[in-house]
Amino acid sequence: MAGHNKWSKVKHIKARVDAIKGRVFSKCAHEIALAARAGGGDVSMNARLRTAVDNAKALSMPRENIERAIKKGTGELGGDAIQEVTYEAYGPSGTAFIIEMATDNLNRSAADLRTILTKNHGTIATPGSVSYQFDRKGELRIPAADIPEDRIMEAAIESGADDVQSDEDEHLLLTAPTELGAVAGILRTAEFPITSEKFIFIPQNPTTLTDPVIARQAIKLYDVLDDYQDTLNVFTNFEVADELLDQLDG
Repeated sequence: MAGHNKWSKVKHIKARVDAIKGRVFSKCAHEIALAARAGGGDVSMNARLRTAVDNAKALSMPRENIERAIKKGTGELGGDAIQEVTYEAYGPSGTAFIIEMATDNLNRSAADLRTILTKNHGTIATPGSVSYQFDRKGELRIPAADIPEDRIMEAAIESGADDVQSDEDEHLLLTAPTELGAVAGILRTAEFPITSEKFIFIPQNPTTLTDPVIARQAIKLYDVLDDYQDTLNVFTNFEVADELLDQLDG
């Protein structure tokens, strides 16, 4: 869904609304904890943590929440460690979903996921039965303000990025999974303000939904999964036909 379909825009708008509601703080805390767990709690020595903290600050997450998340990741607070887990699922009309979670209770998250799917026309899938339909990529996001498209294109080529997609709000750079850290490092050295650095899944053959009933069901499932407290990311292969978007706003 990293293409040009308008549903991609809907998702980004939703993310901004979530930030206003404060729901995004939980996801920021999970990402900070995971980054600290993987690379230590020193922001100056952990690029993933620095990006997570910068993103949290940009969303006005309180400093004490950030510090608590770092300590949670490094184990200073005790308790069960945050773990990353990925689930695969089918949604309405065979649409494919990959759900990445961060949780301190795997049994609870798995049970909650099954309940969400059962109530929203979805089913859990066996590992590998969905993910083969997606390509794994690295993704970097950089604000478009004061950064012309030709400049970011040149930087992308020099840093080894695979692709650039730009709109009025931001530049999105895609990399091979193994090159994400290296490309991000080059761009940071060049003082580009990276606001997001993560791995994503891109569908190889997106499914365009033309039935309004199925489209509503698929969007609702996406929303419920994305709103779940342990969810980090939701990836899916469905797109919404342009002619349905106005109907679905109602």
